[in-house]
Amino acid sequence: MVTYELKPGTKLTPDERKMLSDAKKLPVIYDDDSPEMTADMERAFIEARREKPYRGEPLTLYVSSATIEKAKGLGEGYIALLGRLLDRALEDYHPA
Repeated sequence: MVTYELKPGTKLTPDERKMLSDAKKLPVIYDDDSPEMTADMERAFIEARREKPYRGEPLTLYVSSATIEKAKGLGEGYIALLGRLLDRALEDYHPA
């Protein structure tokens, strides 16, 4: 699946509208890489999207190289982990 977001105010050309209309009529083709979902798989997929834990704002922080190396050593989800650590630190922070 390809997703494309139009910029506000962008208008589709007649050719683009026709391509979209034609694409809607094409059959879905399942294969080993993209199998048809069972009802259980579809429910799990919908529930996972519903339970997405973070809907926040992107934030750029500058941290030491040592901190980044330690975080990367924790594995693939290290950026999400850093976000959770910051959330928890702010929850526990009580200025004097």
